Amino acid sequence: MAILATVAFGSLLVPMASAGCANANNGVKVVPQSWNGQSSFGSAALLLASAHDSDASIVGMWHVAFIAKGNVGPGLPPDGALVDNSLSQWHSDGTEVQVSSRVPQTGDVCMGVWEKVGEWHYKLNHFGISFDPTTDPNNPQGFADIRQDIFLNPDGITFKGTFTIQQYDQSGNLLIEIKGLLHGYRVNQHTTVGDLLSQS
Repeated sequence: MAILATVAFGSLLVPMASAGCANANNGVKVVPQSWNGQSSFGSAALLLASAHDSDASIVGMWHVAFIAKGNVGPGLPPDGALVDNSLSQWHSDGTEVQVSSRVPQTGDVCMGVWEKVGEWHYKLNHFGISFDPTTDPNNPQGFADIRQDIFLNPDGITFKGTFTIQQYDQSGNLLIEIKGLLHGYRVNQHTTVGDLLSQS
């Protein structure tokens, strides 16, 4: 089991410039409908909601940094380590898609479902299918379950929260768990690559 956990964590480690669903080394996951019943997010008012609008939506595209915090044990990332640096879209139907900073052949696209649980408060249940190319590139290593607890800033432009990543083998045995903090930045028509780099 120790070897499997080491391999599982190793599959999460990728170079600093990579992008993925759970990169435990360096990297930085979404957008559903507005809560007032609108089915699209075409207006600037939705993207830049008033601080007094409790219905400001998390729906849209986000640049999300996953920062390790509170992990204790051999091989786990230290506090402050960049675990993932992702681009995420939250859709109005309660679904979410993320492209992670991990190496594509290890599984860098994940999907989730979210719900609003309070004012400015959202929870996401997110799944990815991980591969370990060093052992068997043709068969999945197992499911990864990423849980996020997010508080949207009333300005609708940023969010903060916490995450837990659990990697399982094909039989559903937990191989490794990583946790930490989330920092999300809304992506819009004016966002540049420079903006993304400065937020990592």
